[in-house]
Amino acid sequence: MSKLLSRYHEPDQDKRTQHITLETANWRYVHFSVYELSVGESIRLPASENETCLVLVAGKATVNTPQQRFEQIGDRMNPFERKKPYGVYIAPNEGMEIIAETHLELAVCQAKSKGNYSTRLITPLDIGAEQRGHGNNRRYVHNILPDDQPADSLLVVEVYTDEGCTSSYPSHKHDTDNEPQETYLEEIYYHRLNSSQGFCVQRVYTDDRSLDETMAVYNKDVVMVPKGYHPVATLAGYDSYYLNVMAGPTRRWLFTWEKDHQWINSEEYVAKHAR
Repeated sequence: MSKLLSRYHEPDQDKRTQHITLETANWRYVHFSVYELSVGESIRLPASENETCLVLVAGKATVNTPQQRFEQIGDRMNPFERKKPYGVYIAPNEGMEIIAETHLELAVCQAKSKGNYSTRLITPLDIGAEQRGHGNNRRYVHNILPDDQPADSLLVVEVYTDEGCTSSYPSHKHDTDNEPQETYLEEIYYHRLNSSQGFCVQRVYTDDRSLDETMAVYNKDVVMVPKGYHPVATLAGYDSYYLNVMAGPTRRWLFTWEKDHQWINSEEYVAKHAR
């Protein structure tokens, strides 16, 4: 199995189904975990030097920090309802308690922070939505914590891709610290499939093919992208959702298209497939 792929497992003693650390990913910036809690269960996460973005992938919760209490937040029981999610940005050096008000699927996204921003609730009204691409390359994006919203390191979005379509395509990369052309950003993909027995395909590769991995990705799996291009392809019958988490030395999403496939962005292609 690829070292870039983390398979889903049933909740462990800490209620975690995924746990990506700097050591397990062999990188420098992004921490990522997913928890699944039953009604009334809770977890406590300690204070650290990291800023945190909690994303309620599914379910409702109450979130407590030393400074804030957000009660009964959450509005979707399944990400494929395609409602915008609720989230909470939590400043560094603040511990947190999360209490499940329903069955809860919770993503915990973390990266180092300078402590410039305060803890706040992120509601659906705070989240922008957009369609990207056309034809069989179309996808729908919820910008949970984009680079025009306050945070020190984290970038967080979620993406829906219909069956038979591609996403994160044309292939692009952000593995070089070379502003203003490109920024270095490590990236997590937390995948969900509808229906749950489905799978999608994700490839991660570099120009020189020193890294070239193609993975069959199942429901609730994680793909780590330390460098290179990273397109996703869905299969007939199965819609895709993924949560993207990125962080690096500069909080800007600047990327480079792969030259061979950049023509997919051309006016001719767009005009032919616009709908």
